[in-house]
Amino acid sequence: MIYRLPPLNALRVFEAAARHLSFKEAASELSITQAAVSHQVRSLEEYLGVELFRRAGRGVQLTEAARAALPRLRDGFDALAAAVESIRERAAETDLQITAPPVFAARWLMPRLADFARREPLIDVKVVASSKMVDAGALDSAALVSSLDLRDEVSGVEIHLGSGDYPGYRADRLFNVAMTVVANPEIVKGGDPAELAQHVLLHDDAMDLVAHGNAWQKWLEAAGVENAVDGSRGPHFSSNILSLEAASQKLGVALALRPLVDADIGSHRLVAPFKIELKPQSAYYLICPEVIADRPAVTAFRKWLLEQAKKP
Repeated sequence: MIYRLPPLNALRVFEAAARHLSFKEAASELSITQAAVSHQVRSLEEYLGVELFRRAGRGVQLTEAARAALPRLRDGFDALAAAVESIRERAAETDLQITAPPVFAARWLMPRLADFARREPLIDVKVVASSKMVDAGALDSAALVSSLDLRDEVSGVEIHLGSGDYPGYRADRLFNVAMTVVANPEIVKGGDPAELAQHVLLHDDAMDLVAHGNAWQKWLEAAGVENAVDGSRGPHFSSNILSLEAASQKLGVALALRPLVDADIGSHRLVAPFKIELKPQSAYYLICPEVIADRPAVTAFRKWLLEQAKKP
């Protein structure tokens, strides 16, 4: 059968522009100019003889014809990627990139990674810490930020703190989390949460994402001391790994996620002076695109990571 198809690159550009409803964002994703996106879309429209987009403010809207065709086109790209993957020679694949939130990478993954290296000595691991692995609100099914190129020989997996709803990706739940207060054992004795009024509260962006708002304010409300302690005061940090380090250095009191800080508490580097914990609806997930989920390096890492997640 002879397939009469337009240029694949034009279809790829159309799919990106349709997904973002923006030529600018499509250009950014594909690393081409906005003018090139417009040219490819125009050439595709001329080939098909139909209009695909209409201008709508700063973005674009799909025409009826484009809206009808988009789901099948996406299915076609998924099928094409899977077909390419099925004929790829993967026996010698040895590279695996793991992208994870900074505190997960530092506090939970790194202490265990030597065990994976002993089990799979032929797999070369690259660990990338990224705060983008915490989904918006840590509850929403936000668009994934992976820049993985399926043509690349390097397999990529991600650790997300989120809802677990990732269409097109294989998601394995690792464990739930609980938000608790931690501090250097020399500065907080514990007992009454109202004593936090005498301490500096350390804020960080990741905890606010997990709490879907001001994390300290929500913890203080759960403890019943929101009127006694000002939850808005104190310095801010860009990640939990920084606020935890600040807490250990006696700069103040931080919020942290268990079980990520269990080792710090067990070694008495930090203490959890109060029993109150917030339990968000989010959890840590291992995710990767379905089309590479059965690659040997990915399969080996998934098996090992799920085993580790079940350990106390």
